[in-house]
Amino acid sequence: MGAALEKALEAERTQLPLWLPFMLGAGIAAWFVFPIREMWWAAVAGGVALAGGGVAIGRNTRLGLVLMVAGLAFSAGCGLAWACSLWVAAPALSRPMVAEVKGEVVRVERQNARGIWRLTVATDAQSGLPPRVRVSVPLDALAAEPATGARLLVRARLMPPSPPAVPGGYDFRRHAWFQGLGGVGKALGPAVVTPAVQAVSLRQRLTAHVMARLPSGEGGVAAALLTGDQGGISDADQQAMRASGLAHLLSVSGLHISAVVAATFFLTLRLLALSQRLALRWPLLTIAAGAAALAGVGYTLLAGAEVPTIRSCVAAILVLIGMVLGRDAMTLRLVAVGALIVLLIWPEALIGPSFQLSFAAITAIVALHESPRIQRLFAPRPEALRAHIARSLCALLLTGLVVEIALAPIALFHFHKSGVFGALANLVAIPLTTFIIMPAEALALILDGLGWGLGAPFWWITARAIGLLLWLAQEVAALPGASALLPSVPRGAYLLMVCGGLWTMLWRTGLRFAGCVPLCAGALWAVLLPVPDLLITDDGRHLALRDDAGQLAILRPRSGDFVRQTLAERAAHEGELADLDEAARADCSADACIVRLVRGGRNWQILALRSRHMIDWKALVGACADADIIVSARLLPKACHARWLTIDPRLLRQTGGLAITLAPLRVETVYAARDDHPWMAAAAAQNGFQYRRNSPANRP
Repeated sequence: MGAALEKALEAERTQLPLWLPFMLGAGIAAWFVFPIREMWWAAVAGGVALAGGGVAIGRNTRLGLVLMVAGLAFSAGCGLAWACSLWVAAPALSRPMVAEVKGEVVRVERQNARGIWRLTVATDAQSGLPPRVRVSVPLDALAAEPATGARLLVRARLMPPSPPAVPGGYDFRRHAWFQGLGGVGKALGPAVVTPAVQAVSLRQRLTAHVMARLPSGEGGVAAALLTGDQGGISDADQQAMRASGLAHLLSVSGLHISAVVAATFFLTLRLLALSQRLALRWPLLTIAAGAAALAGVGYTLLAGAEVPTIRSCVAAILVLIGMVLGRDAMTLRLVAVGALIVLLIWPEALIGPSFQLSFAAITAIVALHESPRIQRLFAPRPEALRAHIARSLCALLLTGLVVEIALAPIALFHFHKSGVFGALANLVAIPLTTFIIMPAEALALILDGLGWGLGAPFWWITARAIGLLLWLAQEVAALPGASALLPSVPRGAYLLMVCGGLWTMLWRTGLRFAGCVPLCAGALWAVLLPVPDLLITDDGRHLALRDDAGQLAILRPRSGDFVRQTLAERAAHEGELADLDEAARADCSADACIVRLVRGGRNWQILALRSRHMIDWKALVGACADADIIVSARLLPKACHARWLTIDPRLLRQTGGLAITLAPLRVETVYAARDDHPWMAAAAAQNGFQYRRNSPANRP
């Protein structure tokens, strides 16, 4: 067996370095997934033990060297994530409060679609607030446009960063921890802004200029492509872009950085080559690469220098360095180096969808085009123009299809939704964006700088092209079955799919086909998981229930769009949520709903309270005794017990939101029984505040 392993590893020796970022990422993921501190120590010790096993086998053997490096990388990843979480530690609010926010604005985000400024403020030390909070201020509440460095004074209602509302939801509390945000809130009145020493940033000025030159819909997309500011894009357009698989075009990342870097490189090279003296005596390739790198860095800073943009810029610079050194411009080793750099600087980026989507896409593309069969199929050859165009379209379509397959598990895990026709839509959208929209917008800005309205024709082209892009997104999103929906992808299934997918992409010999087994097993596991029958938010106020007719209904008819969208996505429901009053076998009043369900041959009776009014004691206790499940946002009297599960603040402060499947019986919770991650430290204090808030005056 040892000889067979040595032979297999020797055949794949050029691919072995690609697994270094994978093992580092596995250690980082282990720290985020394991909730208990003893598990983290065990993970670090396990990696060291694996490395020790490699040393025992022998460092002069492939197997020994692989085990040693893999074990050390795993331990380093776990320790790195742990250390980073402690390094960024900052105080956070433990309860909601109304306070005067006073401090310096460190980040400005204008969201025209929502009509607000989203301002991140470094608060004054004497304010008693966390060092950094984020406040949403209406656009009309500020007399002048705020800028980084300005002083803000506003009265606001602040909340602690929120955990996922339901299992599988977005964990803003964890994200805020690594961003240093100790609270978020909304302004309660007019805000006073003292102008900054510096002027409004170039990014803000460019965004405002673009929005003024184009209609609102097209202007929002154009601003997003230029500066990364998506605040001007309407919710309807964003939903259409997501459903059609085109949402990646709105975030400044690999496609946009590549277009800017490539355009700068080729223009610089061609212009300098016009001079015979420069072409013969100067290293034009190096000069063009340097100019392209500067353009990439400048565009990254202009777009806000977010982690995805920085990651794409680093990858582009590595490509340029490879070209200058005479190496292949795009290889899996280059992708591995980029991933390694990002994980070493921002280990928390691993668990975000942005990192996973971008690196999965580029890995799939490079792995596909490094395949000898694909290289032979699409290699340049003398042929008719029609045949060349057909083969190029086939190559683009195949690439898009492979990328969609690679991204589908990630999109379903994070967003419970994945576009089905994204490969076909991107076949038109990517060339349209790269070769028409972005060049036309760039020329319009340059000509606007010269004056005399010279940029108007190019703004017209930009508007028409973006209108075509939005029309394409809406038409594709409206197609039957345009989105694949899954209520939940278990972590185990996701792990199998990720490991299986990477196994098939990173190896080159027949060993790669073994990855199809975990890939298919994980996909089957995710698809066969039953849809939850009940979803209860962490505050107990909102409940979504799937009735016997399969219709998803919500407890409170006046629930906001955010709650409705969260519950619909988690339940894999497309369309509007019905009111529980209209559900089959539901009996509702202003105070409560009683719903009867049949699951797995058993009758279930669910009692959900939805008002804070006084309820007759005997009627409530009698209804509780008849119910299998009770859901309440306020504390229930001790005499009120369901036959199976009583859900009120006493339980929810321990579990968080719940997802309940009745057949087979399964309960998912947001919180683990014990969680030692640092962002959970304030949870006990916050829940204690909720307990005091709901007792005793609100008891029925």
